[in-house]
Amino acid sequence: MLQGNHTQFARQFGFDYFARVDPSATAVVDSNGREWSRGSIRDLAEAIAQSIRGSGVQEGDCVAIILQNRAEYLAVYFGGLWAGVQVVPINWHLSSSEVEFILEDSGARAVFVDSRVEHRIHDVIRSRRSQLRAAVSLGAVSDHVELADFVASHRDTPFAATKLGRPMAYTSATTGVPKGVRLPEANSEAALERAVRWNLSLGVDLGPEDAHLCCSMLYHTAPMNGTVTALHMGHRVVVMDKWAPEAILEAIQKHRITSVFMVPSMFVALLKLPSAVRSRYDLSSLRYVLHGGAPCAIAVKEAMLDWLGPIIWESYGATEVQGTAVSSRDWLRHPGTVGKPMLESRVKILGEDGRELGRNKVGRVFMTPYSGDRFEYHRDPEKTLLSYDGDYIFAGDIGYLNDEGYLFLSGRESELILSSGMNIYPREIEDVLIQHPAVTDCAVIGVPHPLCGQVPKAFVVLSSDAAPETELRASLLQLLAKFLSASKMPKYFEFVRQIPRDPNGKLFRRKLIPQPVSL
Repeated sequence: MLQGNHTQFARQFGFDYFARVDPSATAVVDSNGREWSRGSIRDLAEAIAQSIRGSGVQEGDCVAIILQNRAEYLAVYFGGLWAGVQVVPINWHLSSSEVEFILEDSGARAVFVDSRVEHRIHDVIRSRRSQLRAAVSLGAVSDHVELADFVASHRDTPFAATKLGRPMAYTSATTGVPKGVRLPEANSEAALERAVRWNLSLGVDLGPEDAHLCCSMLYHTAPMNGTVTALHMGHRVVVMDKWAPEAILEAIQKHRITSVFMVPSMFVALLKLPSAVRSRYDLSSLRYVLHGGAPCAIAVKEAMLDWLGPIIWESYGATEVQGTAVSSRDWLRHPGTVGKPMLESRVKILGEDGRELGRNKVGRVFMTPYSGDRFEYHRDPEKTLLSYDGDYIFAGDIGYLNDEGYLFLSGRESELILSSGMNIYPREIEDVLIQHPAVTDCAVIGVPHPLCGQVPKAFVVLSSDAAPETELRASLLQLLAKFLSASKMPKYFEFVRQIPRDPNGKLFRRKLIPQPVSL
């Protein structure tokens, strides 16, 4: 019998509540068009929870999910939480060594893997089979037990969960080794309630009239949180296992989507569609478009607002801490802001000496999480301690608060370019470059320079109909000169076919290799 999800909160609302009130209502529409009822998702999740514990996994242990976007992903996720374990979503696009590192570091005791992911991941799991209580597959994988057989084999195993588990996401390691962000089990219900309360404060309703589109990868925190919160509010969820610009528009029209989470790279791709294609689809059902996960250029945001109207919200946070949001109306008053604190969250800016800075002074951004969580880096108490200033958390970003208390981000501290004593943040250059009509993607890094220490170098992806590169350099420099001082201008350009990003658009800046420059 499950006890951990039968609290006062769950009785008032939450996925378990809605599944009991109307088990036949549609909860999830899979990428293949299959509709899953609330009751079927809940029953599968409960059976998975029972089987996880029946296999010998204990409360507080880690269980890894390496699945593509599908309805079963959500059932495994809920099942892990209801079993009282730490659920570790793993990006199946990672290399085998990166997957192996996370499995080793987390100490995962069970793994749920998709037969559709590359064979190298299955080999990694086989190599760790002696450390695992269960290796479960969706689809046939040798040396794994299929999900249906896994739940059938533990159908009669009784257990009682005393607490809800939590997700333990690993940072995406865009600049180094990934770190597991462990959240306190004791705060699981309160964090969920605050997420729902924030959505209610925006005017999002409870019940089946709303439909949420998940077009990003569920192994990332923001898409997963948005999808799970929608289910907890009784909404239908439509899951895409891969995205393309026009496919997103098709899904919005077909399923009468009311809310969707996107990343800025999706905005750019949507805006690149011919106007005749964009106008072909009825998007009138949309009420909330939330974006985050990466910086969004002002020009891109303005174009999206011109198209969709004032329904776009932006949120800012990291795996470690979430805390600001901004409406379209407030963003238009303060273009470029990522907003003000959500609910009980607070923000402050500290200088290099640890003292709090005044308004419009750039420094390290410290926030308290609106969820009330106090995280720990898994197996790294020293790094955990260094991330805190009292209750405030530093997640690596640099920025400032304007006169009205709106937060603006300058960039990542680890990405700072030090050129002749001047601080240059790649984002301010990238935000200008992406405005050029021939640029479809870009990234800027610092490269070593014998006199200046570092200088900016821009990697640029061009559209298929772009002018020759020699002409483009002059055109790009002309555009940059309108917005940036001479000291911030890229000294080198490299035109590439692709910028290294994950499927959710997060930039892997570490994969852009800086080459020393000689005079």
